[in-house]
Amino acid sequence: MTGFDRDGVAAEYAAVPGRELSFKPKTLTHVESAAIPLPALSAMQGLFDHGRLTKNERVLIHGGAGGVGAYAVQLARLHGAFVIATASASRVALARALGADEVIAHTSTDFTTIEPVDLVFDTAGGERLKRSVEVLGRGGRLVSVADDPPAAASEQGIEATWFLVESNLDQLTELAKLADGGALRVSVERTYPLSDAKEAFAHLMKQGGTGKIVLTAIEEQA
Repeated sequence: MTGFDRDGVAAEYAAVPGRELSFKPKTLTHVESAAIPLPALSAMQGLFDHGRLTKNERVLIHGGAGGVGAYAVQLARLHGAFVIATASASRVALARALGADEVIAHTSTDFTTIEPVDLVFDTAGGERLKRSVEVLGRGGRLVSVADDPPAAASEQGIEATWFLVESNLDQLTELAKLADGGALRVSVERTYPLSDAKEAFAHLMKQGGTGKIVLTAIEEQA
């Protein structure tokens, strides 16, 4: 993952500052490793840097089986939090398998009926983000990577944040260790050759994926 002030890396080769590079997990393939940095760093920074999640707190994660949400569920559970996730009906079992204590099929169940939570981490945006203020009390935290939180949040004494993920060597190293230790599950939904990058990005914009999309620029070597 490179900083957003630089060109992307959908290429055979890219110049990247050394401070943004970490060794890949030893137990994963290059394709699996490529599916970690952007979504897992987003989850880690959203939960802990911006959300300040602590052990035994209650966290609600919207999109708990999606690209970022799947990592958020796992990391929050590893941190000792009580994890509630929203997901589509077809993904409820997956979110539960990732470690969520409770999973709500948001298309058929009103998530706002749950007991109040300390933190909402939103990866979905839309109506779920808007209604998140209903499960947070004064002093609660609302963090989103999808869209700006509703104005009603600050009006009700809720700390609301939208952020862009940043490369972080220490966090990448920690994520690699978790993956190598078997504590972090990596999901690759589909791979595309670099020549089909247009189709890959079109697929990425569709809703309903259960893992990351990876471009393969060169043949993987041992």
